[in-house]
Amino acid sequence: AENEQPWGTPCTQLLVFVATPGCDGFPSLDSKEGYKLSVSEGFLLLSADAVWGALRGLETFSQLVGRDENGTYYINKTEIVDFPRFPHRGLLLDTSRHYLPLRAILETLDVMAYNKFNVFHWHIVDDPSFPYESLTFPELSKQGAFNAMTHVYTASDVQTVIEYARLRGIRVIAEFDTPGHTLSWGPGAPGLLTPCYLGKDPSGTYGPINPILNSTYQFVTSLFQEVSSVFPDFFLHLGGDEVDFTCWKSNPKIRAFMKEMGFGEDYKKLESFYIQRLLDVISSLGKGYIVWQEVFDNGVKVRPDTIIHVWKNSMPYPQEMANVTKAGYRALLSAPWYLNHISYGQDWMAAYQVEPLKFEGVPEQKDRVIGGEACMWGEYVDATNLAPRLW
Repeated sequence: AENEQPWGTPCTQLLVFVATPGCDGFPSLDSKEGYKLSVSEGFLLLSADAVWGALRGLETFSQLVGRDENGTYYINKTEIVDFPRFPHRGLLLDTSRHYLPLRAILETLDVMAYNKFNVFHWHIVDDPSFPYESLTFPELSKQGAFNAMTHVYTASDVQTVIEYARLRGIRVIAEFDTPGHTLSWGPGAPGLLTPCYLGKDPSGTYGPINPILNSTYQFVTSLFQEVSSVFPDFFLHLGGDEVDFTCWKSNPKIRAFMKEMGFGEDYKKLESFYIQRLLDVISSLGKGYIVWQEVFDNGVKVRPDTIIHVWKNSMPYPQEMANVTKAGYRALLSAPWYLNHISYGQDWMAAYQVEPLKFEGVPEQKDRVIGGEACMWGEYVDATNLAPRLW
């Protein structure tokens, strides 16, 4: 008894058993992430249906290992059966309002893996800047990035992010938001944005993408052709939020088009006209899509398999969740998790108290909630304060 160790039998190895082999693919909405972890004296076993579950189990295992005062590593006996409640557990980073260096994105992916997040929603471009280097339209970043040399994501950077994420079981969903939120696209794509008018004359400013030109649809087809081959995930995020109609209303050619189409003064119809054509383009490329809730709210005809991303609180978000799922669409919730909104004192509790399924609806509606995303918009966030504000 004198030489008996304070701990039980030394653990020398963790056996990992994966039922379905294969580590070369990409994770998807349907990935199996469940695992079983058995820790008993002299025997450690992690078993999973798929490699994605094994990754989650390894993460749990690493978090169970402790160290005593002598520096000895130990793990307590346990049996864990674990699987995700929701298949989409995402985080949005905005790399347009402030550029985030590659290092900051990779670091975020690491911490996402610690917390078993599985979707990186890359809101890569927006009004302030266009850091994505397009092979098809190199002028977009040359003219639209904060700095065309230092503040861009090259093709190689994007591949690095996608692979770094894949190895952690994280999907990368790119968002190229149109027809609004596109001011940075203008300098590199002449003729794409709508010229705004003051009275009879162009004011020199630009509004959303011009939805009445054939050249617009040729442009978005070519751009999204590239984007859909660069980003392997089945889903693209197409935005569609916060379209300001002021500029469209000021433009005489657009007013004439509205008349011709019989849209009256209803600019939501013009927005729908654009979005529907865009969705047809994306479908033809064999991709699925996620859109912000305005697309649903404004009555755009979308495919039944569209995912509606709920972010607003103009009506309480549980009501929106009920409406979206009642209409038969899948829903993704972000409204209660805008982490860029900070306040004095302890504001983190509210985020943990959210119950995504707390809305009026039948069980089939609840089943249409695929999960949620925390959003970190970049107006006041760059590499210096991203990590502490996020985590």
